[in-house]
Amino acid sequence: MKNRLMSLAEASSIKPDITDFTIGDQVEVHQRILEGQKERVQVFGGVVIGRHGEGMRASFTVRRIVQGEGVERIFVLHSPKIAKIEVKRTGRVRRAKLYYLRKRVGKATRLRERKKGSADGTMGGKHTKGKATPVIPANLPSL
Repeated sequence: MKNRLMSLAEASSIKPDITDFTIGDQVEVHQRILEGQKERVQVFGGVVIGRHGEGMRASFTVRRIVQGEGVERIFVLHSPKIAKIEVKRTGRVRRAKLYYLRKRVGKATRLRERKKGSADGTMGGKHTKGKATPVIPANLPSL
């Protein structure tokens, strides 16, 4: 349970315009970098393999492969150094943390694409997972 005073203090610092993304999405994180007096934007793209925390303390981990070597970076979600987060591709996964991708190489690291229809990727079709649809007879006597 969150402390009420902590949530009031954090409310002023939370960014209202955060892009909605989930685990398994291919994202590009645009981060502001200060070099002397100049400010530039550096892009880090990869797969989101985990999200941690809530509120102001929320963070996420992005993994990508650079020259055959895996590179992971942890970003604070509400940091003022993050300019924007772009979702390039949505991934369909069944885990909360994708740490198993660390052991995989090449094409084995690919994830299936989530369809645009619904949040669970089923397109509202035949996969209803125990959700019974009510059967209403047409000729019910009125009370």
